[in-house]
Amino acid sequence: MKKVMFTETVLRDANQSLIATRLPYAEFEKILPEMDKAGYYSVECWGGAVFDSCLRYLNEDPWERLRKIRKAMPHSKLQMLLRGQNLLGYKHYPDEIVRMFVAKSVENGIDVIRIFDALNDLRNLEVAVSEGIKRGATVSGAISYTQSPVHTIEAFAKLAKSLENMGVATICIKDMAGVMSPQEAFELVTAIKKSVRLPIILHTHCTTGLAFMTCLKAVEAGADVIDTATSCFSGGTSQPATETLNYALKQLGYETGLNDAVAKNVNDFFKPLRDKYIAEGLLDPKMMATDTDALNYKIPGGMLSNLVAQLKQQNAMDKFEAVLLETPKVREELGYPPLVTPMSQMVGVQAASNVLMGERYKNISKEVKAYCMGEYGTPPAPIHPEVLKKVLGNDKPIAGRYADSLAPVFEETKKQLSGIAKSDEDILSYVLFPQVAEKYFAARKAKEEKIVRYTITPIKE
Repeated sequence: MKKVMFTETVLRDANQSLIATRLPYAEFEKILPEMDKAGYYSVECWGGAVFDSCLRYLNEDPWERLRKIRKAMPHSKLQMLLRGQNLLGYKHYPDEIVRMFVAKSVENGIDVIRIFDALNDLRNLEVAVSEGIKRGATVSGAISYTQSPVHTIEAFAKLAKSLENMGVATICIKDMAGVMSPQEAFELVTAIKKSVRLPIILHTHCTTGLAFMTCLKAVEAGADVIDTATSCFSGGTSQPATETLNYALKQLGYETGLNDAVAKNVNDFFKPLRDKYIAEGLLDPKMMATDTDALNYKIPGGMLSNLVAQLKQQNAMDKFEAVLLETPKVREELGYPPLVTPMSQMVGVQAASNVLMGERYKNISKEVKAYCMGEYGTPPAPIHPEVLKKVLGNDKPIAGRYADSLAPVFEETKKQLSGIAKSDEDILSYVLFPQVAEKYFAARKAKEEKIVRYTITPIKE
């Protein structure tokens, strides 16, 4: 009997997609021992935006959060998402920081590291992949799925083979926009299965309404693991429902290893939380809806909402259609980058700027300039020469791998944080998010001093 397993995403991508990663540890702590009995392939609980959100909004130490989850779930594989040389930040970091971050992630409890690069540039994956393997993690090489004339099934299958040669344990097809159709999933999984001998994982979103069908066809083609979310946190911009796909796959004769009773208990636990977030306005019903515009414009749902917010802010919603038409032009001119963070923001902002300024590339962001300089890696296709000239002027793009030009920063930062940082993990938090971490350290210190004041009783004479 063919086996298909589930990666449960409620602790990371599901709540990131629906409530902007505002799920505090205290609110899900009690269900962790039960989740530990479910029989998931893995539980995605860290990485992505969790790290930033813990420090910035939840007043939590992300490392301590991970250690607590690890202690509560000793029998489950804990999984994180890592953006290659970007780690969990928004720029490239020196190799020493990448290696140390990966090592500390494993040391603090991570078993599975899913590593991707926004441009599918293998040079941006090598260091994180090699360090993950060295530290004994299950390293999953992820392909950022997108659609363009240069993103063909053959190209993706070749990329999968290159990842296998790098030593990854599994291949993940990462469809962040939810635009992969059932037929495309079937053809792509079939091609990758012929190209490599590794387990295949499918990650998609329900944004366009395709995800359930896409998952079924991927499984039919031989996918071994699918990403799903407990049903009350599924759908919309999140993943398809764990229990629904478990029910359907079992009827089709697949073995899933999932304990139905435990899966129900997990969902029953999260239902009141979901309802609370709706009542508080944190979970916008629009996030649960199907938005097929992404199928027409090939723009992820999150990027569409960002464009709307940007235009509303400038009182320019009358330019919305023009910006939608401009976006694919900009993407083509910039070499068809996959529309995932940070590329989706770059392309969207540039398209809006081109329309609002009334002149294309009159205003160019520093991020687009850095991209054209080669700081993010090699674009999937060459950037149009006239755009490159307009963006860079007489400057020449860098040759080689950008991270090779970055000097080590750990020891210098350690000295800078003397008396503030309590651990190497604190220093890594600061390197990734300096201002945010600094604010968190100050709040932590104030809280500790307050506790000390309340616990020390003055001695009576």
